[in-house]
Amino acid sequence: MKHTPYDGSSKPFTIGLAQLDPDRWIEPDEQLKHYLDEKKRLLRQARSTVFAAADGSEDAQRELLAVLSDHLAARFPEIYRRDGNTMVVGGERVALEGDAPLVIAGSLVQDDLVIMIRDDDGWRLKAGYVAFPSSWSLGEKYGRTMDEIHTPVPGFEHGTRNAELIARMFDNLPPGRFVERFNWAVNVDGGLHLPKSKSEGVAAEAIALTEERTFIRIERQTLRKLPETGALVFTIRIYSDPLSLLRTRPDAAALALSFVEQLRSLTLPQAAYKGLVSKRDSLVSALISIAG
Repeated sequence: MKHTPYDGSSKPFTIGLAQLDPDRWIEPDEQLKHYLDEKKRLLRQARSTVFAAADGSEDAQRELLAVLSDHLAARFPEIYRRDGNTMVVGGERVALEGDAPLVIAGSLVQDDLVIMIRDDDGWRLKAGYVAFPSSWSLGEKYGRTMDEIHTPVPGFEHGTRNAELIARMFDNLPPGRFVERFNWAVNVDGGLHLPKSKSEGVAAEAIALTEERTFIRIERQTLRKLPETGALVFTIRIYSDPLSLLRTRPDAAALALSFVEQLRSLTLPQAAYKGLVSKRDSLVSALISIAG
């Protein structure tokens, strides 16, 4: 468990942005090959589902690929090595040309990548390589403005203070500043590719959960502005841990109780959006058991 935002450090349904050391922009780990193999499979079987790019996004795509490949080779020379027009990634070669630059960039890292470009209506999702969505699909959000993307999220609808703050922050973010935020969810499937919506009605019936078949899904987002094109780049990295793994941590009791507090603080619409109306009571019971 690398990240535990349910410890109280990242409240649900808040903007929750924190300064990020540029050296921590990307976090490759021992599962890199598994993630990249899964991306290859999805791209081969359902390319239009995981990749989309609008005309006019090509310059931003190329800039992202250049910036990302330079960063990886300099920051993680033990994993990434540039060799002409290829990048050697953990012993395997990835061509740096021959496909859309965003596809190539996404083939280097475990993160999903989204490019947003400013137009007269605001920041709009112009390109994305999203293999591991958390209960949404690229097709739902591609081409939309940030306001439109956030319409289903309680407290982030058009005209809300959160929506205004996000627009202002996007406009004013300097290229040298990196920020990150976290989301968490609870699923009964530990898979990476989860495009089906988890939202449920406020009257959803309770279901029983088991620790072994319950997964805490953490979404780490980073945001930066590219210096030349001014496009915004989101990276979205998924971590999926079985709830039972929480028992192995020395701070299990504190984490479990903090998680309970966050679950109990969710309003009914918030819990419904997260698909937790049916799971909340059972999950609270499991966490209290872990806390001892």
